[in-house]
Amino acid sequence: MSGRIAFVLTTVLVLCALSLVNAQYKARSLFIALERAQSQARQLDIEWAQLQLDQSTLGKHARIELAARRDLHMVPVTPAVTQYLTMGGK
Repeated sequence: MSGRIAFVLTTVLVLCALSLVNAQYKARSLFIALERAQSQARQLDIEWAQLQLDQSTLGKHARIELAARRDLHMVPVTPAVTQYLTMGGK
């Protein structure tokens, strides 16, 4: 009987050890996945901040005015170049 109990206890011990190894492997795999996700989140935060900076830079009035003058050859409106349309024949 004692040999049978020893065999059962040994089998249970081996199964527990295998279960522990499997649990540790899963925990390490999940930790690696978590680290990768956190790294990707940090990278996305950096990219988001860069995009916000680009948006604020590109939307400034001085830059828009410079692009309008340089690329579109636009000039500010002055009374000398303004044409007024009136109702009537003249």
